[in-house]
Amino acid sequence: MITVVGAGTGAPVPADVLAGAALVVGGRRHLDAVRVPDGAERVVLGPLAPALDTVAEYVGKELPVVVLASGDPGFFGVVRVLAERFGSGLLDVRPGVSSVAAAFARIGLPWDDAVVVSAHGRELRTAVNVCRARPKVAVLTGPGAGPAELGAAVPRDRVLVVASALGDPERERVERVTPAQAAARDWGTAVSVVLCLDEARALGAVRTVAGVPEAPAGWALAEDAFAHRDSMITKFEVRALALARLGPRLGDLVWDVGAGSGSVAVECARLGAAVVAVEKAADGVERIRANARAHGVDVDVVHGSAPRALEDLPGDPDAVFVGGGGRELPAVVAACARRARRTVVVAMAALDRVPAARAALTGAGFTCDGVLLQASRLAPLPGDVTRLAATNPVFLLWGVRTPAPSEGVVQ
Repeated sequence: MITVVGAGTGAPVPADVLAGAALVVGGRRHLDAVRVPDGAERVVLGPLAPALDTVAEYVGKELPVVVLASGDPGFFGVVRVLAERFGSGLLDVRPGVSSVAAAFARIGLPWDDAVVVSAHGRELRTAVNVCRARPKVAVLTGPGAGPAELGAAVPRDRVLVVASALGDPERERVERVTPAQAAARDWGTAVSVVLCLDEARALGAVRTVAGVPEAPAGWALAEDAFAHRDSMITKFEVRALALARLGPRLGDLVWDVGAGSGSVAVECARLGAAVVAVEKAADGVERIRANARAHGVDVDVVHGSAPRALEDLPGDPDAVFVGGGGRELPAVVAACARRARRTVVVAMAALDRVPAARAALTGAGFTCDGVLLQASRLAPLPGDVTRLAATNPVFLLWGVRTPAPSEGVVQ
């Protein structure tokens, strides 16, 4: 039997759990906090594979093993790898309080509406994008993905709560800092978790489903759901296919270039992505911000003309939507294709722009496809009858990055 004990957030490890152990495995600070039985082997966790091999030796001899872990070991913890290696039936898990629960408790906030994301041994960009998109996020940190790195990348209007050494009566610290303050400090190795909060929305609404926000009930919203100028908006039929090809999701970064009213940007944000909208018209910038507020989502709006405005945008997007046209379109598409990790979608009213846009995508290593969309909507006629009213045709072109032979699917 392998007994997995969550420790380190205040509760001591019961002495009876350790009493009969032949092998005790854990981080150095966990092992130093307990009395390992005489005669038991003590293994300090470093690389996981050698420790698991040692556990396997003791399990093969039917000798009892104790694994000490932080907080709740079933929550982004060691229970997963132990269950994969030895089977869940061999585990006796004694969870403690997770660092996330402890951190929210320290600041008096519920966390059933919080999104929890791990940056420990994973790409920091996913955590950053979640922090950009959601008002209440807990980030499990790791080397190269701590408060300083988060502070350098998350929105300036956020507050970071850095919880260090949770459960240690002498060393525990819970500090509220701005992103700039977080970025300027060396936080050491004692950080337990970082909360990234939009404090105006930190209390949140009453939830039925915890964690990841519920998907919107519908998308490809009607044009009258957005403020727009002279019908200059991506029509919902076009937007529906564009969203299907963009595939926006929580953890993604999406650019909406030539955003106009921001309808595509807002819809991507409603589906969970972090979104940057680039718009050259000053009144368009304000309109996008108003539409984002009206739909309760965060959209970072950049006032500038592509492709120049794209050069200073931090982070490479997972997907890009390019709207509008003009002589600069091939250069804009090429600039987006250089940065996009997965997909670029281009909407064009002028058919003669298609070859150059397609060449820009294929030249950047994308496989391309496209369709001419021409919809007819129901429209009333006098006499209580209905006709079909044609909308302007739009060519939608999309490119998907082709992975190199040694690569898998781009994450």
